[in-house]
Amino acid sequence: MFSALADPTRRDIVARLAAGDATVNELAEPHEVTVQAVSKHIKVLQDAGLVSRSRDAQRRPCHLEAEVFDLMTKWIERYRREAEDRLLRLDALLGQMGEQPVTDTQGKEAAS
Repeated sequence: MFSALADPTRRDIVARLAAGDATVNELAEPHEVTVQAVSKHIKVLQDAGLVSRSRDAQRRPCHLEAEVFDLMTKWIERYRREAEDRLLRLDALLGQMGEQPVTDTQGKEAAS
């Protein structure tokens, strides 16, 4: 999923689909690339499970799979909390170390 979102064109496609379903032609309009190139970007997003396509008569609209983003957000939040907890423990440890007197080992070696 993250590699699929690494490309700015694909991120823009996802942002546009967040507002509602759209066809490949509609998604290609603001970009200076071919419809085929946008179609390839959509294929990458489909392979990652972020976008699906359906058939509506002659239209083949693309649809954002929002629940996948919800799962990804929960996963990121879990690791963010773990990293935050580690940083808080490190901060507490560094605070304890700052309260302890520091011995001057360099001064003792120079005197010897």
